[in-house]
Amino acid sequence: MAENVIVLGSGPAGYTAAIYLARADLKPLLITGVQPGGQLTITTDVDNFPGFADGIQGPKLMEEMRRQAERFGTRIMNAEVSSVDLKQQPFVINTSEGSFLTKRVIVSTGASAQWLGLDAETKLMGKGVSGCATCDGFFFRDQEVAVVGGGDTALEEAVFLTRFAKRVTIVHRRDELRASKIVQDKAKENPKIEFAWSKVVVDILDVKAGRVTGLKLKDVRSGDVSKLSCTGVFIAIGHKPNTEIFKGQLELDDKGYVVTKKCTMETSVPGVFAAGDVQDPYYRQAITAAGSGCMAAIDVERSLCVS
Repeated sequence: MAENVIVLGSGPAGYTAAIYLARADLKPLLITGVQPGGQLTITTDVDNFPGFADGIQGPKLMEEMRRQAERFGTRIMNAEVSSVDLKQQPFVINTSEGSFLTKRVIVSTGASAQWLGLDAETKLMGKGVSGCATCDGFFFRDQEVAVVGGGDTALEEAVFLTRFAKRVTIVHRRDELRASKIVQDKAKENPKIEFAWSKVVVDILDVKAGRVTGLKLKDVRSGDVSKLSCTGVFIAIGHKPNTEIFKGQLELDDKGYVVTKKCTMETSVPGVFAAGDVQDPYYRQAITAAGSGCMAAIDVERSLCVS
């Protein structure tokens, strides 16, 4: 027997969708994916999610969302989706725990920040290492920070950080930026922003101290190694939407994000909806993901009522 709806992913979008679906008595099945709770599980303080005046820890916020979804009857399965068949209804979802048929699907598999791959990067995550200036910039008031990257996102993050930080150094592996000219001009005209050209980060200091104290940089031309003092480093070398299993079945944009129709969360396949960072290359905030999860759930409910 086919499920009414399966939600793929367990970040703010997935859990919010599940809450709305369960309250509509649609008995949703939510499959958590490889990282239950999504990117917020590697975030420490969340100060910009409405309703928490004193802030909340990222993992705690996701735990509360999960409990709320379960309270209304959402069935949650800790499994990873290996493949899907969206060619005809009911759709087929293949997971590490078996295969499932479903009338509707909400894709909320999120996007993964691309990291440098350094051991210290993982160990100092949330202790000065961040992938989101909008989320964490406030904690670096009057401090010196670095942004790694040379595209629009990196420069936009750097400009945003100047609202709080005393100095922002953009570390870029080339001697010219990839960002659009208008964004470049804005960054270059900002007196708080400096550039470390033709440099790559070879280490983040200091794991022993338990917090970021600086970066070890290598000049790609000369090979010289230098140190940049900072208390925070924001990695802005891009995000990759988790859409590999949907290639060839859903319409994706040139960066791999799921394309949704105007004024709805429905994808190119009727009955399949998308929410959160998997379809949002621009905002990428917990609250916007949650909002789109709500929208997707309402779309599903209405589509089932008329089918």
